[in-house]
Amino acid sequence: MTDIKNIKELILSTLVADSYSLGSHWVYDEKQLLNLDVNWNELNDAKALWHKGRKAGEFTHYGDQMLWLYNFLQNKEEFNTQEYTKYWFDRMQCYNGYIDGATRDTLANINEGLFPTGSSSTDLSIIGRIAPLLLVSKNKEQFLENVENFVQITHNSNEALVASRFFAKLLLRVLAGDELNKAIEETKEKFDSKIQAYVNSAISSKTQDTVDAIRNFGPACDINGGFQGTIHLLSKYDNLKDMLICNAKAGGETSARAMLATLIFMAQPDKKLSQIPTSWLSIRATII
Repeated sequence: MTDIKNIKELILSTLVADSYSLGSHWVYDEKQLLNLDVNWNELNDAKALWHKGRKAGEFTHYGDQMLWLYNFLQNKEEFNTQEYTKYWFDRMQCYNGYIDGATRDTLANINEGLFPTGSSSTDLSIIGRIAPLLLVSKNKEQFLENVENFVQITHNSNEALVASRFFAKLLLRVLAGDELNKAIEETKEKFDSKIQAYVNSAISSKTQDTVDAIRNFGPACDINGGFQGTIHLLSKYDNLKDMLICNAKAGGETSARAMLATLIFMAQPDKKLSQIPTSWLSIRATII
C-alpha cells in the first residue's frame, strides 16, 4: 500500500502531534488558556491536573497507547485482535498514566469475558492511533478491517466505528495521491447524512478563527464536535506548525484533534518531516 519509511514518518508525526498537544490538553477555561504558562512554539509540560507530572516530550495516554500498538506490531505480519487485547490489558496493569472512561469500561469488559471488549465510548481519540496498522495491512480492504477490529477493542460504539471508517478511507485516498479537499468531499458522499453534516459545517468554518470554530463545535472528547474540529483544521491549514499551534490554543481535547488531523495532513505526498520544527522531534519515543 505504501512504503515502510512513509508509514513510520506518519507514526512519528502523529506522536509529535500528541506530545505537542500535551501542554494544553484538557484545559477548557478560556481565560486560563489565554494566560497559560506555555511556549506555543515548543513542547511543554502538561498543565492539566489529569496529566500531572508529565514533562515536555512525553505523551498523553493516547500517544502512549498508540506507541504500544506500534511496539506490538514489530516483526508481525498481521494484526491479531486477541493477542493485542491481551498485550494492551497487560500493559494497563502497571500503567501510570491517565485511565479514561473507555479504558476503565474496557478493562471491566475483559475481566467479565465480554466480546467485543470495547466500551460504548464515542470519544474521537481512538481514531488518531490507527497509523501503525498500515504496517500490517497488505491492501485497502485489510486496512479497513484492521481499523474496525482495533477500534472495537476499546471503543465499540456505532459512532466510533463509522467515524473511524470515514477517516480510514480518507487516509487511504490521500495516501493514493488524491488532493485533500477533493478527497474529503468525495469520501463524505459515501456516508450518511450525519457525517455529511459534520463535514459540511466544518468546511464552512474554514474562514473562521480556529479557536472560535473549535469552541463552537465543542472542544470536548466526543466525536460530535471533534470530528468537525478536525475537518476544520484540514480544510484551513497548509502549514502543520500553524495548524497544531492554533488547535492547541483552542484547548479541550487538543490531542485527539491534533493526532487525527496530523495523520491525514502528513499523508499528502508533498508533506515532509521538515514541516515539523526540529525541537518538536525530541519526543520520548524512537520510531525505527
